[in-house]
Amino acid sequence: MARGNPAPGAASDEFEPEKKNVKELRLLWSFLSPYRKSIFVALAALIVTASSTLAIPKAAGRIVDVGFSDGNLDIINVYFLGLLGIVFILAVATFIRYYAVTWLGERVVADIRKAVYNRVITLSPTFFEQNRSGDIISRLTTDTTVIQTVVGSSASVALRHILTFLGGLIIMAMTSPKLLSVVLVAVPVVVFPIIFLGRKVKKLSKQSQDRIADASATANETVGAVQTVQSYTREHYEQSRFADFVENAFGVAIKRTRVRAWLTALVILMVFGAVDLVLWVGASDVASGRMSGGDLTAFLIYAVLVAGAVGALSEVYGELQRAAGAASRCLEIIATEPDIRAPEAPVPLPNPVQGNIDFRHVVFAYPSQPDIKTLDNFSLSVSKGETVAVVGPSGAGKSTVFQLLQRFYDPLSGEILIDGVPLNKADPEDVRRQMSVVHQESVIFAASIEENIRYGRIDATEEMVREAARAAQADEFISRLPDGMETWLGERGTRLSGGQKQRIAIARAILRDAPVLLLDEATSALDAESEKLVQAALDRLMEGRTTLVIAHRLATVLQADRIVVMDKGHIVDIGTHQELQQKDGLYARLAELQFADMRETA
Repeated sequence: MARGNPAPGAASDEFEPEKKNVKELRLLWSFLSPYRKSIFVALAALIVTASSTLAIPKAAGRIVDVGFSDGNLDIINVYFLGLLGIVFILAVATFIRYYAVTWLGERVVADIRKAVYNRVITLSPTFFEQNRSGDIISRLTTDTTVIQTVVGSSASVALRHILTFLGGLIIMAMTSPKLLSVVLVAVPVVVFPIIFLGRKVKKLSKQSQDRIADASATANETVGAVQTVQSYTREHYEQSRFADFVENAFGVAIKRTRVRAWLTALVILMVFGAVDLVLWVGASDVASGRMSGGDLTAFLIYAVLVAGAVGALSEVYGELQRAAGAASRCLEIIATEPDIRAPEAPVPLPNPVQGNIDFRHVVFAYPSQPDIKTLDNFSLSVSKGETVAVVGPSGAGKSTVFQLLQRFYDPLSGEILIDGVPLNKADPEDVRRQMSVVHQESVIFAASIEENIRYGRIDATEEMVREAARAAQADEFISRLPDGMETWLGERGTRLSGGQKQRIAIARAILRDAPVLLLDEATSALDAESEKLVQAALDRLMEGRTTLVIAHRLATVLQADRIVVMDKGHIVDIGTHQELQQKDGLYARLAELQFADMRETA
């Protein structure tokens, strides 16, 4: 999990869990605090319901003391009418409490879900190198559902039982201190198992959530690559692997359930055993005239309410512990700071951006492989409107150049500038807004063709979208589809061929109309005819723009103003195709291999 750097020194580590809990509580309160009015209404209704509940035993005791003889009929009528009034108040307050608390739970969880997603969508690639997407989705769905249950139900139930427990103890003390002392002796016997077993429930709940996240991550990964799974006939293997994760989650869940069952059973046994003892002592006092039958009746009802409150608290405590683990996982993401973020006073880029790019002595290694320098003393200047191709064997560092230019990472040393502005002093969003990108593997969203193209510029008109499609030579196949631009593409564009998806991605880049164009083998998925059409569209798009092209197929970069040859993070040569062909270097060897294969194929 990506987190801020811990404070140095062993001494600080000792207090880290406490600091983390305080931070999480503050963060959780930040979601609750905007709804203070709802919290106040819920608490007020909660107090009324608890008070009404505590008034019922007293009324029942008075009825017992008054008796049921004919002479007391009027008094009994008054008491029963009063009891009915208390029940009515209890019902109204319960309605208000339930609605207010449920609304609060739904509202807070909706806010947490948005906050988690909003944070995830801004985090740096480093975070996703260290966290599986399925685990993140689990936090957005499963964990937030647990939080909703607690905020919208369990917390209210816990508070109501706490008020009932405290209020019942006070009234019991006023009724019979002797009987209360018997009850208090039993309280520690009940409380210690709650504390001990409650901690085990919390630990097992966290483990259960982690195991469920593992299963979700595995399912998400294999469903996303289901054709590969089926192509390699690995269905049984993946079924077995997923079953192992599910069974592990089941095993932890059963352990948690067993501990909670023991917790509930022990509390019930101890609490109602204490009630039996109280009844025996109280009956002796009534027989000797030291207390009335009504007082004993009321005390017993209060004892049952207090015992029930303690028993319910033991159950709710487990839910609260489970929610604490779920909240911790969600708040952990919200509290994660992205590695790449805007400085407090970002330097604005020129308006308009010209597109001059400078890499100055850049050294970089990916966080997942800190000992391997992907770029080492890399320096390159690209002028406005120039087209520069970057070629080299796999692992040479070509894609890393694009990653750093879009500021998904910062270099370990050296600097990168656009129009003289260092990227680490500019707002990353402002930097990326100046770039159009076409990747080797086109990203298509589960939306219509128009929505996919419009992703490049949300405020574009319908005509601008259609013009971008025409420029990318995509209108030819779009016009043949039954719904045209409104055709739904399905998840990851499964209804399109590779070449069609690539043309949609190119149309998106055309619509963005940014001064810097990044092409990562943009025509690799096209057949010869489509490649010719799209290359013509790209040629028009590249006019007047600074263009960087990553190319494995050298035939696509023959017309580049310069070709940069990379190997093992270094620039080993720069020149035009003709200049590099004349040298007996890496480019000449790569060109000879590729063009020989092309001639042989022809």
